[in-house]
Amino acid sequence: MNTTTPSRGRRRAPSRMERAAGKAAALQRPRVILALLLLLALVCVMLLDGYLRAEVGGDQRVRTGAASSDVPDDILDGGPIVTFRGGQATTVSVPDRTIALTFDDGPNPTWTPQVLAILEKYDVPATFFLVGSMVSRYPGVVRDMVDQGHEVGIHTFTHVDLSYQSVARVRREMEQTQLALAGAAGITTTLFRAPYSSETDAIDNYSWPVYKKLGQDGYTSVFVDTDSDDWKRPGVKKIVQWATPKKGKGASVLFHDAGGERSQTIEALPRYIEKMRAKGYTFTTISGALDKRQGQQQAPAGAAPGTGGSRLQAAHREATGAILYEGKALVAAVAVAEWAVPALAVGLLVVGVAVMGRFGMMLLLARRHHRLRNRRRFSWGPEVTRPVTVIVPAYNEKECIANTLDSLARSTHPIEIIVVDDGSTDGTSEIAREAALALGMTDVRVIRQENAGKPAALNRGVRSARHDIVVMMDGDTVFEPDTVRQLVQPFADPEVGAVAGNAKVGNRTTVIGAWQHIEYVMGFNLDRRMYDLLRCMPTIPGAIGAFRREAVLQVGGMSEDTLAEDTDITIAMHRAGWRVVYQEHARAWTEAPGSLKQLWSQRYRWSYGTMQALWKHRKSLTDKGPSGRFGRVGMPLVVLFQIVTPVFAPLIDVFTAYSMVFIDFKAALLAWLAVLGVQLVCAAYAFRLDREKYRYLLMMPLQQLAYRQLMYLVLIHSCVTALTGGRLRWQKLKRTGEVGTPAGAG
Repeated sequence: MNTTTPSRGRRRAPSRMERAAGKAAALQRPRVILALLLLLALVCVMLLDGYLRAEVGGDQRVRTGAASSDVPDDILDGGPIVTFRGGQATTVSVPDRTIALTFDDGPNPTWTPQVLAILEKYDVPATFFLVGSMVSRYPGVVRDMVDQGHEVGIHTFTHVDLSYQSVARVRREMEQTQLALAGAAGITTTLFRAPYSSETDAIDNYSWPVYKKLGQDGYTSVFVDTDSDDWKRPGVKKIVQWATPKKGKGASVLFHDAGGERSQTIEALPRYIEKMRAKGYTFTTISGALDKRQGQQQAPAGAAPGTGGSRLQAAHREATGAILYEGKALVAAVAVAEWAVPALAVGLLVVGVAVMGRFGMMLLLARRHHRLRNRRRFSWGPEVTRPVTVIVPAYNEKECIANTLDSLARSTHPIEIIVVDDGSTDGTSEIAREAALALGMTDVRVIRQENAGKPAALNRGVRSARHDIVVMMDGDTVFEPDTVRQLVQPFADPEVGAVAGNAKVGNRTTVIGAWQHIEYVMGFNLDRRMYDLLRCMPTIPGAIGAFRREAVLQVGGMSEDTLAEDTDITIAMHRAGWRVVYQEHARAWTEAPGSLKQLWSQRYRWSYGTMQALWKHRKSLTDKGPSGRFGRVGMPLVVLFQIVTPVFAPLIDVFTAYSMVFIDFKAALLAWLAVLGVQLVCAAYAFRLDREKYRYLLMMPLQQLAYRQLMYLVLIHSCVTALTGGRLRWQKLKRTGEVGTPAGAG
């Protein structure tokens, strides 16, 4: 056994890489926070959109037959307009032969503009009781409404029965609608109509306190004298008939410009206006009816902004100050939600189709790969029997290095071993030497160097190798006796420059270990079978890979430009014209991270390093001939399935939850279970190919709910780091050494 040690001298100054690493470390916390804020922003946008579109725990309950003993008789028998001037409840009736035309449930982008066009044609003013969520979604319609001189009132924000709600909820419904009106048209209003209200004689002991409280806040509550019942779609003739007051009396008349299909309303409205004018009726707003009844002439309160000289209705107040800016912010946030959620839905649909297509392609190509490589007559060529060099880069691997050397001592293929101690401080090199002596291994060299990173350690090993084939493995990995022999057989084909082995999780007894076991078997090894047949393998795992030494030297060795040196050199091999293959029978058992913090650290480095490698080799997209195959096939696949879909795939769960709450619980749940079923089929097939035990698949539903979200955050964190130009160093994970002999890892 030979040992090489570095020369000793005065303490060196920190390297440029170490200084950059220190700077990057200082930036990690803000980037994590930014990643979490991005997720929180998306969730908030979806919740806002859901709140606008549906009422959670909704207003399906509407009271009927409730007592009205607490309601004053003069209110029950009075007119449709209830005011609380001076703290005293008073009703006002619409003057004879006067119609206060009102519309509920809008605005609607289809029907409200048609109603406005008819009213403009006949020069008829009206009062629209608007739902705040609809106002915030269609502010332009509200602006047109106010600009034409119509009056608006509040119909709550979510069209909820307020008699069931708390005082805080009632206040919130009103304030949110006022904000929406301020943001949409620059006004607030004093008019209110409760959803599901009708005539004043329907006020009961539950709703009366709501009207009194709103009256104290300055609101005028508006009810109905005559209801067209157009929402029932009874036909144009009946709508006109039911909306006509009896015996020339005045009336507050109810139509709807939203809440359903309103073509009959659009057809009935002109006929109704013509009929009532023929009977000598005039049309006015609710404020106009109040003024006319009280014998007062409407006093303008000032010009409405942006109306070209039109005046504010008496019920309107110009929004100024905080409420104006808060309203504009609400409308802007809703506009973002209105754009973002449908775009997200389309994006997820595209991603879903792509993911399903990928699953199908993986299954087909993995089956073909397995059958091709396991045929009795399959051969790479003459058996490779010559010795190879195994390089083990090690940094503080005192828990694992002895197990690693013990597994190599059992190798059925002749090997030399080079352990490159990259500046360990825990006695790794001494433990390696002692283990080699104890095992009687004579062809082991331990090379010590100052800490320079994993790529430098591997390059030191390659330069020191005596043989033309080098096997690279991690210092926490153990090989099966036949692993090296299986791994080097593809080199019988002179076109093969590198071989990826089958990395397996050894510490799979914990929940985190089981999740990673599923990921390794399905997400990595099933993928590698597909990429092998497509001849665009993106990554040779650091835990187990073999290379032609001349090929490594040809591409400049293991690059220190990226954190994913394994992906970097694999792509470089493709671009140099070498073929990279997958050998499923060459198995290595590695110790996966045992905590969420370590898992985050590892996957962060992987995903960020992959982005670096793809960016570094972006010119492969224009490479010609066989060397351009990775750019034409591999690069798009890796970007799509290792960056784009991992970002969107976890959002499928978020969108599923959104759909369960706001759209259709049963349909959303069935869709999610269907996707999970497809994934289970793929995972089960991958486990069958690797002869793994199916019991670990019981953890897959939980993996989809928790693990994917973690991977999403890791990828977002990596994207933020890439965009901000951060750098990371080779990070050392805490090891336990629990992965011993391969026999105990199944």
